[in-house]
Amino acid sequence: MAKTKTDTSACPTAAPENMKECTGHLLPVRDALDVLSGKWKLPIIMALTFGNYRFKELHRQVGVTPKMLSKELKEMEQHGLVKRTVYDTIPVSVEYELTAHGKTLKDVLRTLGEWGSVHRKHVMRKPQMSKAASV
Repeated sequence: MAKTKTDTSACPTAAPENMKECTGHLLPVRDALDVLSGKWKLPIIMALTFGNYRFKELHRQVGVTPKMLSKELKEMEQHGLVKRTVYDTIPVSVEYELTAHGKTLKDVLRTLGEWGSVHRKHVMRKPQMSKAASV
């Protein structure tokens, strides 16, 4: 759960006049991380940006265990990111899709992916630079 606005432990080195501003910037980030934390939520959301999936399709697409997928989908449904639709078929079919609120994460995921690509190149380049420096 996100800390209250009076909590200043996140900004221990901020000058007193900047404490409120620092905390004001960190609280929304903490809220977002609380909702999106875990190994599987972002991959599930990313898969759902490409369309609706039935449970087993999503399980195969993401590579998560059925138990964990079920847990993560329930949490995302509670946060209003995912919509679950049950079809009266034999056997019962369940389909998942992003809600309008969930779709607002598309730009966040795109930006995160772009940063990840830059970071991967940075990390891959780093060992080569250290070898050259030691020669």
